[in-house]
Amino acid sequence: MTLNPQWPLLAIFLFLSTTARGGPADLPDLTYRTTVSEVRLTFFATNGHNQAIRQLQPGDFAIVDDGWVIRDFRSFGPSEIAGLNVVVLLDSSESVASGFRREAAEAIQLIAQTPWIAQDHLSVATFAGAKPGVVCVKTCRELTPNRLLAAPADNATPLFDGIVFAADSLSAHRDENLRPAIILFSDGEDTISRNAAASAIEAALTGDAPIYTVDMNRSPSRSEGSLTLHHLAEATGGAYFSIQDGRVADTLLDNLKSTYVVTYKLPRQAAGRHSVRILPAHDLNLQFHCRQSYYSQGSAR
Repeated sequence: MTLNPQWPLLAIFLFLSTTARGGPADLPDLTYRTTVSEVRLTFFATNGHNQAIRQLQPGDFAIVDDGWVIRDFRSFGPSEIAGLNVVVLLDSSESVASGFRREAAEAIQLIAQTPWIAQDHLSVATFAGAKPGVVCVKTCRELTPNRLLAAPADNATPLFDGIVFAADSLSAHRDENLRPAIILFSDGEDTISRNAAASAIEAALTGDAPIYTVDMNRSPSRSEGSLTLHHLAEATGGAYFSIQDGRVADTLLDNLKSTYVVTYKLPRQAAGRHSVRILPAHDLNLQFHCRQSYYSQGSAR
């Protein structure tokens, strides 16, 4: 019989691999730690009129990462994510009762005007009282005003609990081909949440879900709730809108569809939270919307 010259090597490989495996009791508990060497940011840019910038160049901006100025990017370009995974979250508590019909109308307009594609996920939920109310999940494109207006209402306002609920829902239905986002209609008040504002922001950041806030206050500039909505949007890389501005749906959708992705080398291997900002390099009217921080595990051990 003629032997294949590769057989002895194969036999040695099988013997060594079998010996190395041993039994289950021989396997040690191993913990693998990795070093994050690259930062990836998703963001969008607007001009002084809150209009999305669609022709952004890498020389138009710089990144400040924990005080380190980054201009040398590994990659930059429009986001190639195929679709959206959106939760529209509406405040149905007593504090917005007088404006809830308008709030519902804006949400319906937003849903109706969006050029959804087959892959998109759209969920709608309300928050009031003890727990959020789910209106529909993932397939809410044909939502009717009557169905939304029938959502349960309550006196109390669990704003931050509602955001955590929305962020957890997006994480549970995560799809790498879909960009997650939370669109929040509220006056920014919270009266009953078990979670704090910081926990709500952390939940959104963990799920990489920017929060786009739509302020229901009649006088946003003088409202503490409006400041809360500004902070939620800025911290997570979303954007703030006032219901008084008009054309909220058009502007918001333009921002959602005009995102960029930039990657760069981690400037220093330090474990913990890193602050990050994107600043204009030339045109000071440009505003950049991205998450304000990310977490690094630091150097491998």
